[in-house]
Amino acid sequence: MTHPYTYIDPNARIAPNVKIDPFTVIHGDVQIGEGTWIGSNVTIMDGTRIGKNCRVFPGAVLGAIPQDLKFDGEKSTAEIGDNTTIREFVTINRGTEDRGKTVIGKYCMIMAYSHIAHDCIVGDHCILSNSVQLAGHVTIGSWSIIGGVSAVHQFVNIGQHSFIAGGSLVSKDVPPYIKAVRNPLSYGGVNSVGLKRRGFSLEQINHILDVYRTIYNKGFNTTQALEYIEEELQATDERDEIVTFIRESGRGIIKRFSKGANDDE
Repeated sequence: MTHPYTYIDPNARIAPNVKIDPFTVIHGDVQIGEGTWIGSNVTIMDGTRIGKNCRVFPGAVLGAIPQDLKFDGEKSTAEIGDNTTIREFVTINRGTEDRGKTVIGKYCMIMAYSHIAHDCIVGDHCILSNSVQLAGHVTIGSWSIIGGVSAVHQFVNIGQHSFIAGGSLVSKDVPPYIKAVRNPLSYGGVNSVGLKRRGFSLEQINHILDVYRTIYNKGFNTTQALEYIEEELQATDERDEIVTFIRESGRGIIKRFSKGANDDE
């Protein structure tokens, strides 16, 4: 199922039923799982690991070395989970010695012209819309959606089930379960629609709302808000995840929108 105009290094490990279109180049230290389709004019470089039933559209470049001046040729990987779609002209760089790998989870959709830099970790069921740009060391939780033409600063963490509006500049951490909107990027409420679609109960959603009302609406500073939440709100997996995410945030979390801010809307 390989076109004669395709070049495949003899050391590449490719499942028998992978379909590869013409003018694609596959380097030696590459693994591709069964059922995957690789479109034309794709370049798959050393260190790339592609799972089962993936689709890679024309022009994508996977596993190129990091755009990091500290990179010194160390062995690393770019790993793509099963059933993930990589659209046209996406670039995914492999990791550095920091994490040793760049990872895209299962059932993701990475849309055209997006860039995922070295040492990024993207969870399962994520959608990166057209031209999303991730700097190095970004972490994105599962079921997150990032709107088109958004740029994410290095070392930013984005919690699971979050939604980030298109055209955003993400320079602070985005906690789980919320919408991030406006300019500068700000808390825009809980991602209730997304949570309902994924089977969260009304009770769970309301509990998440109570947590974020405490953080953003009661006038507490962050430390006070977290103490209040742990003392006064019922312990649940969602509550504990939010508290842990905020406590471990290295860059600080996005703030509530202020009318004095420069809002483009």
